Amino acid sequence: MALILDNLHKSFGPVHALDGVGFSVEPGQVFGLLGPNGAGKTTTMRIVLDILRPDAGTVTWKDRPVAELPRRTWGYLPEERGLYPRMKVLDQLVFFAALYGVPTRDAVREVREWLERFRVPEYADRRAEELSKGNQQKIQFIAAILHDPEVLLMDEPFAGLDPVNVALLKEAFLEMRDRGKTLVLSTHQMEMVEELCESLVIIDKGRIVVGGPVRDVRRASGRRVVRLGVTGDPDLEWLGGLDGIRVIRPGRDYTELYVEAGRDPESVLQAALARGEHVSHFEIADPSIEQIFIEQVGAVPSEEKTLAGRTTPPGPAGGAS
Repeated sequence: MALILDNLHKSFGPVHALDGVGFSVEPGQVFGLLGPNGAGKTTTMRIVLDILRPDAGTVTWKDRPVAELPRRTWGYLPEERGLYPRMKVLDQLVFFAALYGVPTRDAVREVREWLERFRVPEYADRRAEELSKGNQQKIQFIAAILHDPEVLLMDEPFAGLDPVNVALLKEAFLEMRDRGKTLVLSTHQMEMVEELCESLVIIDKGRIVVGGPVRDVRRASGRRVVRLGVTGDPDLEWLGGLDGIRVIRPGRDYTELYVEAGRDPESVLQAALARGEHVSHFEIADPSIEQIFIEQVGAVPSEEKTLAGRTTPPGPAGGAS
């Protein structure tokens, strides 16, 4: 009954965007689809939505091919803005809902409730071009869910949002999950992945390099992270000279270090004490998703430009309406 991607291949001329991508997402799960620029994340989403067809491989939801499913199965929040700039917010949200068969009266009520919840009820009669990028993102999210989709795919949903609006959107995601909705989230904000996602895959050059439950992914490397703080001079760069120890991030309160597999993390504490340091903080943890991402793909996440190009037509459904 899951969303199953099986051995997907897709090329654009000489570029192999997807090379055997396969994973499954359980119903009611928040799933992270991660990767560097051009890895194939947006291409994968568009194949799930049946906007693009794979050269080989299949996608099914609850044992049915996606091409046979009604369009209202899906909600899509694209990275690109999909709003009509000169159309009033309420009018275009009602219009988008109508494309999925939502009655006007129901759509108006839902729109006003969501605008109130997102603390922008006064935007109903404003044109989209008058809104900030962050507020346009909230409007686009509303458009993606008004028809009550079973699966919601989101490409960089937190782009342009301040911390208050990030919190509002996260709350909405968790509510949808609690209602049994399935959410697939592509983002470069790794802290959001750790906070929201239960499972993930990391794609690099069209292939999956890491996948599984978040906890298992963090533990699979065998490495550990040590956070060590000392009183007085916080400079602990000397620890990076120890065998199997690498400084990840110096800090005022503590220094974060990577401990190679097979090396006892407590050896860091013992070395500091032997040097006469007054230890104020010592913690052992699994690597973060950001650290695993960098280790696997050798790059810090940044804004993605899909290999498929900007093929999304107007409207937040990205052609899935």
